[in-house]
Amino acid sequence: MKSLFTRRAFLSLVAALATLPASLTFAANPIPAEYHTGGFAVGVQAYSFNRFTLFEAIEKTEQTGGKTIELYPKHKLSKERPDAFCNHDAPDEILDLVKEKLKKHGIKVVNYGVVTIPNDEAGARKVFEFAKKMGLYAITTESDGSIDMIEKMVKEYDIKVGFHQHAKRFKKDAEGKQIEDTNYKIWNPEYVLNLVKNRDKRIGAAADVGHWQTSGLKAIDAIKLLEGRIISLHMKDRGALGPSNHDMIFGTGITDIGAMLAELRRQKFDGNISIEYEYNWENSVPDISQCIGFVRGWGAANKK
Repeated sequence: MKSLFTRRAFLSLVAALATLPASLTFAANPIPAEYHTGGFAVGVQAYSFNRFTLFEAIEKTEQTGGKTIELYPKHKLSKERPDAFCNHDAPDEILDLVKEKLKKHGIKVVNYGVVTIPNDEAGARKVFEFAKKMGLYAITTESDGSIDMIEKMVKEYDIKVGFHQHAKRFKKDAEGKQIEDTNYKIWNPEYVLNLVKNRDKRIGAAADVGHWQTSGLKAIDAIKLLEGRIISLHMKDRGALGPSNHDMIFGTGITDIGAMLAELRRQKFDGNISIEYEYNWENSVPDISQCIGFVRGWGAANKK
């Protein structure tokens, strides 16, 4: 019997799919369920182990019980290759070594940043080619001035981009008084929301919970504000709002990590949660392990 699915019908289907709105598209590299803990793709931002090499960071991530890692651009590769870095300027030889190391320890690389995405196509393409080669879910940046180029690359590569927020910045005025540096706007989740709201749905926020709290913001309020536009998180617990408060083990501070996880689940968040633990630098594995244990325990106690 002759097939009813003709070449013309096939081409019509392809054309129809091409016209679907961006909100109905999906990233080419969703994070597999096998790398989830407590219902979330939770792992470590490699910057947590920046006193060590990337290879050591991968080993330490496995020790914490995390299953994912987010790379950052300036991490020395290994004790044997301290001159090499796994970033968008690295040759394929280095990327293959990292892939082999990740596979050995059962860790999936999911994200990369914070990295500058240039406004020129050649420079931007270099970052996205790296992400494609590494099979990344997303890229983290603060390059808000490159938003048009980023949207073009996102559509072409089908890789998500999240805008990261450091804490608000200050400078001295003419009288030497400290005032807010209003040139740095991306600390504010409202600014990020306005930046991305009319853009491709694969562009959103890389929410840094710790920096929000340094800026005096309640993390849960910002999570709710950014509903539907959260690409990834740097998750942190803190003892108080405001500056000069260090990261703490989940559940021991004021952040209410449990409420945040519940809100993320309600929003059907499917990105990565990176624990960026900027405290107890030389021996943070036990602390990060407890943070991941908190997520695991929350997931067990709050099954869908």
